[in-house]
Amino acid sequence: MKPYPHHYAASASARAIGRVAISAPALPPIETAPPPEFDGPGGTWSPETLLCAAVADCFILTFRGVARAAHFNWIALDCHVEGVLEHVPDATRFTRFATTVRLTIPPGGDAAKARLLLGRAEHGCLIVNSLRGECTLSAEVVIGEAAHDPTARPDMHASRGIRESRSSGTPGATQIAERQGLEQVGAGETRTHPEPCRESSDDDHRVGV
Repeated sequence: MKPYPHHYAASASARAIGRVAISAPALPPIETAPPPEFDGPGGTWSPETLLCAAVADCFILTFRGVARAAHFNWIALDCHVEGVLEHVPDATRFTRFATTVRLTIPPGGDAAKARLLLGRAEHGCLIVNSLRGECTLSAEVVIGEAAHDPTARPDMHASRGIRESRSSGTPGATQIAERQGLEQVGAGETRTHPEPCRESSDDDHRVGV
């Protein structure tokens, strides 16, 4: 890991009409447009969806580092983020980011430890820590070779999970409410890859390892 501060740069360019091209050094360009909510064409990335994607991406990368540091084996993590954009006094901004995750761990895995590490990843996510809006986390832990459909929203088929909410007005304050239920093994559904993920040490810097 390189010492702080880190510096990141990106650029955008466009003509009077058409899509916006965003780029960064040594990265492929991405085309964006306004979302349908702002009368955009749809079917392409927008600043709004890129922001939500950054939250989801950062959460998963942070969890990799947290799990590696804790020597915790897991199979898959799916993350869905919904941002709420509102007009508040004197500004239009995102007021809430609801993150929903589903973590699949191997048979015999420690579900309690998994919930602890998910909460730790939420607190260590540098993108979440940079946002003004309220950020909430709803998580489920599926034990065994449970159904794993990357296209499905991870808030479906909950077994055991946590729900955390942290408001930007009270940094670091966390409320946790556990909901208990039967563990599901995904009988009759698509099975996940049986081997736990091997996390790269490149993610360790996100948790200060």
